[in-house]
Amino acid sequence: MNDGDAFRYELIAEDRASGARAGILHTPHGSIETPVFMPVGTQATVKALSQQDLLALDASIILGNAYHLYLRPGHARIERFGGLHGFMNWPRPILTDSGGFQVFSLQDLRKITEEGVRFKSHLDGSAHLFTPESVMDIEHGLGADIIMAFDECTPYPATEAYARESMQRTQRWGNAAYYDTSNCKRRRCRRDALHKRCLALSREGSTAIYASRAPGSWSSSTCPVMPSVDSRSANHGRR
Repeated sequence: MNDGDAFRYELIAEDRASGARAGILHTPHGSIETPVFMPVGTQATVKALSQQDLLALDASIILGNAYHLYLRPGHARIERFGGLHGFMNWPRPILTDSGGFQVFSLQDLRKITEEGVRFKSHLDGSAHLFTPESVMDIEHGLGADIIMAFDECTPYPATEAYARESMQRTQRWGNAAYYDTSNCKRRRCRRDALHKRCLALSREGSTAIYASRAPGSWSSSTCPVMPSVDSRSANHGRR
């Protein structure tokens, strides 16, 4: 695949009755047949399995968690190792969760506002703030192929009114993350030692993906073009 097709979805089959699809998601670190079983490596390791075990099992993608990796060992330290791929010596695709569920599970240790979520670490009680923008920065440092936008994990049971409020807040957070990362001239698309990465935010499912490029092959003119988003809905309730 050429560099311009670093990320693309190839539809293999679709069931007309249900809409279920089978396909291949192509990424810079390899291709993923979907649907897929994704081993969970929350803290940059899959418990009880080595990387060699995962390769022998032909795991095409694994998952890490931004919340846990932010607290320990820290996304800045992981970035200095070349991102999660270098830190954990994993050559295939990686997805990072935003940490929304982990923050939600803290219950008495967190407070949700329009700005984001203030919480205390379950490790040492230190205070932190996750915003849509800061989580994008954290996941950028982790350097995964597929990253998830920060969301509010709605509790169950919940009233219809709160479920609607929670959903709309998550949508606003998604728009805030989009506008915070869509300009490739800003610092988030800085050059690192291994790749040029331009953050592209997919409108389908509020999933952000990195279009990684080999050194010397990227310029601002080749940055993927962002789909337009209604600025009124994006700015509602923000800033």
